[in-house]
Amino acid sequence: MAEQQKKKLEVVQTLDSDESCQTFVLHDEDHTLGNALRYMIMKNPDVDFCGYSVPHPSEHKINLRIQSRGPPAADILRRGLTELNAMCDHVQNTFEGAVEEYKMNQAMQPATENTEPMETG
Repeated sequence: MAEQQKKKLEVVQTLDSDESCQTFVLHDEDHTLGNALRYMIMKNPDVDFCGYSVPHPSEHKINLRIQSRGPPAADILRRGLTELNAMCDHVQNTFEGAVEEYKMNQAMQPATENTEPMETG
């Protein structure tokens, strides 16, 4: 029998049912995603506050709090994740293009006897 998989994302339920202010728990994540996602979400003009915390160093999860000026926090989170994914794709494509350009330039240069890099001082 297959082991039940743990949810990657949880919404912390509160007594207040205001959808514009929510806390999300992202399991198996750390500061790498937390800070990048916080940055992307804070760029949204509809966001009043976005912050994250790692409850304890031995726990592999982050708590992400979003407070918006009206739109549901879940929609803000979804948009932030989409924009972060697009930015990461752009960085990867730009990097891969630069690597290819570098390789092509290296292939076109004639080989020299002294292949050690020059020291700059």
